[in-house]
Amino acid sequence: MATRILPAVGDIEAARALSTLTGQLPDAEPALPVGDSTALLDTLARLAAESVDELPEVVLVHERIGPAPALDLIRDLVLRFPAVGVVLITADTSPELLTAAMDSGARGIVGFPLAYDALAERVQAAAAWSTGMRRHLGSGNLELYGGGGPAGAPGTGTIVTVSGAKGGVGATVTAVQLALAAQASGRTAALVDLDLQSGDVASYLDVQFRRSIADLAAISDITPRVLQDAVYTHESGLGLLLAPADGERGEEVTDRVARQTLGALRARYDIVVVDCGAYVTAAGAAAVELADHALLLVTPDVVAVRAAKRVVRLWDRLQIRKAEETLTVVNRHGKGTEIQPSLVERVTGTRTARTTVPAAFKELQAVVDAGRMQDLESRSSVKQALWGLAGELGLVEPRAQGGGRRGALSLRRKAANGDRGAVTLEFAAMFPLILVVMAILWQCALYGYTYSLAGNAADEAARAYTAARAAGAGADGACAAAGKEHLPAAWQDAAISCGDAGAAWKADVTVQVPVFFPGFDAGWEVHAEAGAAKEGETG
Repeated sequence: MATRILPAVGDIEAARALSTLTGQLPDAEPALPVGDSTALLDTLARLAAESVDELPEVVLVHERIGPAPALDLIRDLVLRFPAVGVVLITADTSPELLTAAMDSGARGIVGFPLAYDALAERVQAAAAWSTGMRRHLGSGNLELYGGGGPAGAPGTGTIVTVSGAKGGVGATVTAVQLALAAQASGRTAALVDLDLQSGDVASYLDVQFRRSIADLAAISDITPRVLQDAVYTHESGLGLLLAPADGERGEEVTDRVARQTLGALRARYDIVVVDCGAYVTAAGAAAVELADHALLLVTPDVVAVRAAKRVVRLWDRLQIRKAEETLTVVNRHGKGTEIQPSLVERVTGTRTARTTVPAAFKELQAVVDAGRMQDLESRSSVKQALWGLAGELGLVEPRAQGGGRRGALSLRRKAANGDRGAVTLEFAAMFPLILVVMAILWQCALYGYTYSLAGNAADEAARAYTAARAAGAGADGACAAAGKEHLPAAWQDAAISCGDAGAAWKADVTVQVPVFFPGFDAGWEVHAEAGAAKEGETG
């Protein structure tokens, strides 16, 4: 079986020498060299998208490949394409560099100037390792490859960068809502604030946390434990890696730190959303280069569109991102605006998202002031649009998206269901209190009803006692019988007595107050008195 070799060399002389030697290797199929790290990643991603079997067994990375540092590139290659053997071509063959290359995932190094025997040995060893690894993993398993597998495959999370054409176009709001949408759909999501000097993610989500991405700058190997210490877990479930509170510390976050950090996050989370702000920094440029989706936020005005064009050209000159690989999102869009998405697409040379975000300042004002962006109502047109954009990008679980309008509607329904679920939880928490209040009110009603029954029974008993005394009949019996006649069955155990009160005959009634239900007594009593004038007597 022939060994497919893909050289990645930026130097013309080195590329010529490498092509000559690889062409002489037995059973080797060398491809034409690629000139930079971006072209290498694009080539491998395209091959993986067709079939994993199309990937080369060996990739030769020259130490001056550019623009990404060679060791960072190797680390990224190993993470995204784990069954491709990577060999470093370098003039420095010191033990220190060998150790660093092995730590990055290289299968070996070859000294420069090149020697046929050394190159053949390293290529053969890397090819054998690649063949064994593919046999172990299964050559048809696309989910193992970050460039060709579906978003959210284990260890190959999707990176989405959100950049502003200029300040104030809504990049942070967009990044926050995209991350919340992904988290709400059932994926694990992280939100990284790479607006290093003026990041506002913490303010939008009301977070105070002393650690930031700057704390990872001095760490050469970011282990899961180190990453866990730096990431703040928000109440929504999002993992937040914040910008440093002291803006000057942003200079510590280099492109190497950004690549290493995003690689570690990609291995842990399904979705990694990065707020890059409106200024191009080394760290932000590295994030945009690594991103599976690079979003550029623009508002429908001449100044913002021109700024977007400048950013796209800058990315192209620095070989960070090609215009056609950038997705422009129009924020604060309205039907009456003169600048429509089609015009933005023609001016910038980028693709524009089908989803546009409407201008709705009032919807955002309350949650922004409170620092509770996660509480933005589901009926908000801004939230519906941004969650629809998440569906368009494929950041949500397949069951939560249907493509285009259906995907947006599905996400809106999900947001509405989330609010209904919150209402249900709140009602469940309040239900015991509601029961207690209702019980107290019912008991008060029983108490009042018992008091009215006692008063009426006393009136009737006093009148009957007076009439019986005048007629010379059994007055005591008439008193008790008349009182109980006007009491319901559950109150028949009332104590009723009549007697002389001077100028009048008086009736005393004592009734038990039931607890919740008539017939259940707890010793609570109500007393009532009534009198009737003695017939034939004055005073």
